Amino acid sequence: MKTKIFLNLAVKDLNKAVAFYNELGFSTNPKFTNEKGACIVIDENIFVMLLVEEFYKTFTKKQICDASKASEVLISISLDSREKVDETIQKAIKAGGTDYIEAKDYGWMYQRTFLDVDGHHWEVFYMDESQIPNEM
Repeated sequence: MKTKIFLNLAVKDLNKAVAFYNELGFSTNPKFTNEKGACIVIDENIFVMLLVEEFYKTFTKKQICDASKASEVLISISLDSREKVDETIQKAIKAGGTDYIEAKDYGWMYQRTFLDVDGHHWEVFYMDESQIPNEM
């Protein structure tokens, strides 16, 4: 089995969170979806498990971070082009997310940031690895 990444995020309203990610163009895997959580497919090896807060609490002894007030994690995904980055931000805004930080253009990398409906911090970027400077 190939290594897969499963990001687990606590959500307040599962249906609202699922709708948000579906609006971004990500599908839901019904095999791993019920009233307690949903599996969002980002890529063949990358998944986001949206877990209702009460269910999320069964996996940890720690308090759940209120992602709208505190930073818990920065989630970054690469996309195929600058245009896809801009499209994703527009989809996020239309679906109820927030355009969080002004776009950053480093020449070799273009990055934008959105917050999902629960305040989780997502960075989407396009990077042309052939243009990375020798010295950073």
